[in-house]
Amino acid sequence: MTTIEYFYDLASPNCYLANKALPEVIARTGATVRYVPMLLGGVMKATNNKPPFVVYAEVKPKLAHGQVDMARFIRKHSLTAFKMNPHFPLNTLLLQRGATAAQQGGTIDEYIQAAERLVWEQGLKMDDPEVFVQGLTEAGLDGAALLARTQDPAVKEQLKSNTEEAIARGCFGAPTFFVGEEMFFGKDRLGDLEDEVERVA
Repeated sequence: MTTIEYFYDLASPNCYLANKALPEVIARTGATVRYVPMLLGGVMKATNNKPPFVVYAEVKPKLAHGQVDMARFIRKHSLTAFKMNPHFPLNTLLLQRGATAAQQGGTIDEYIQAAERLVWEQGLKMDDPEVFVQGLTEAGLDGAALLARTQDPAVKEQLKSNTEEAIARGCFGAPTFFVGEEMFFGKDRLGDLEDEVERVA
């Protein structure tokens, strides 16, 4: 069975969109997914990358077309619950440490589903510790325990290691997928990702 390694950051809207469309690929290919939480800010700093709203700040048609592309993706995959978080850009550290803690505790799937919903559907300020605890608790997770675990040195070290691994493997942004050593960047590469899964199966 082929494994897709998914390097992601929950504070990225494109990670939300990609992850919501990913089950379609899984259903068709039978692949499994290994989620690897990383710090997108750390990856971008290390690779001298910048977000599109900075890089293309003076290229208004390209920024506008980016919104058109996003709307098309949302329509294609019926992701009507998505809305831009009013607090964007969020500080990613708490969410990603929480994801790392959830992964170590065996609840990564539940955490991702809850966090994505809280950030990209309900528009909550999930970099606020109180909102973090309340939102995750209401979603059925132990928000207080996860918050406490975000201060665990083992969690911090694992997230740092994940981020360093992403950079070493050529990652420069999110979402980034690997099938073996083949890298696929962006939600618009899910078709190519699926082709690769089928090729190596």
